[in-house]
Amino acid sequence: MSILIDKNTRLVTTGITGSEGKFHTLRNRDYGTNVVAGVTPGKGGQDVDGIPVFNTIREAVDKQGANTAMIFVPPPFAADSILEAEEAGIELIIAITEGIPAHDELRAFQVIKKNGRSRLVGPNCPGILSPDKANVGIIPAGFFKPGNVGVVSRSGTLTYQVGNELAQSGFGNSTIVGIGGDPVPGTDFIDVLGLFQDDPETELIVMCGEIGGDAEERAADFIAAHVTKPVVGYIAGFTAPPGKQMGHAGAIVSGSKGTAAAKAEALEAKGVRVGRTPTEVARIAMEILGH
Repeated sequence: MSILIDKNTRLVTTGITGSEGKFHTLRNRDYGTNVVAGVTPGKGGQDVDGIPVFNTIREAVDKQGANTAMIFVPPPFAADSILEAEEAGIELIIAITEGIPAHDELRAFQVIKKNGRSRLVGPNCPGILSPDKANVGIIPAGFFKPGNVGVVSRSGTLTYQVGNELAQSGFGNSTIVGIGGDPVPGTDFIDVLGLFQDDPETELIVMCGEIGGDAEERAADFIAAHVTKPVVGYIAGFTAPPGKQMGHAGAIVSGSKGTAAAKAEALEAKGVRVGRTPTEVARIAMEILGH
C-alpha cells in the first residue's frame, strides 16, 4: 500500500498551460500518474499533449472523474484555485505554488477544515510520491524505489537528500510526502504520521523538520501517544543563527524557541532517534530495520 496517492489517483492540474504546470504535469504523466485533465480559465477545449483542458475544476470532475488536484496557479490566485477544487469535491489538493500571502493561506485552510471534505497538502511543497504508483508534484522520482520507509518533510530539497541517502543504503519508500514550510500548512506532521501508522506497508517513518514553529514538538507528543512504529528524525538548522529566517516563511527562530537543538531534544525525550545529518538518518534506519 501507500498513502494519499496511488494507481487510483486521477489528477487535474490547475495552471497546466503555464510553463511550470505543463512541464511537471507531463513528467508526472510520464512516471505513470493518471493525469486526466488540466484547467486554465478561458482555454477550455484546448489540450496539452493530449490532456484535455477545461475552464473549471468542476468540469474536470464531472467529465473526467478527477479526484486529485495539483495547483500551479500564480500566488495571487492560488488560494481561490484551492477553494475552487474544494468546492468541486476534489478529495486531495496538492498546492505547489509558493509565495501565497499568509492571509490567503489561512482563508483556504479555514474553509477546508470547516467543511472536512478535502485534504490540502502544501502550499509551497514539492508534492507527494508513491514509488511505482504515482507522482504528483516536483519530486525527482528517479531517486526513489518502492519499499517500507515512509518519509514526511517540511523541506523539498532535504526530502530528496534524505531519500537519496536511504536509497543508497538499500531502502525503498512507501510514500514520500512534502508538507511544505509555510506558516499555515494544510497538512502537518501529525496528519501524515497518523496515515503512516495505519499503513501496513510502512515499517519505519522518517520525519524531516527544520527550525521555527513548534510542529516538531507537537509531533513528538503525538508519536509518544499514538505511533508504535519506529520514527527517525532529522532537523535542519543546527547552525542557524538566532532570529534569522532560513528559506521557508515558517523557519524562523524566536529566542530559545524553535531551535534545532530544542526540537531534537523534544523528539529524543519521546524516544525518537534524531540524526544530525542525512547520512546519519540512513545509518539509524539501517540499524533499526536490521540492514
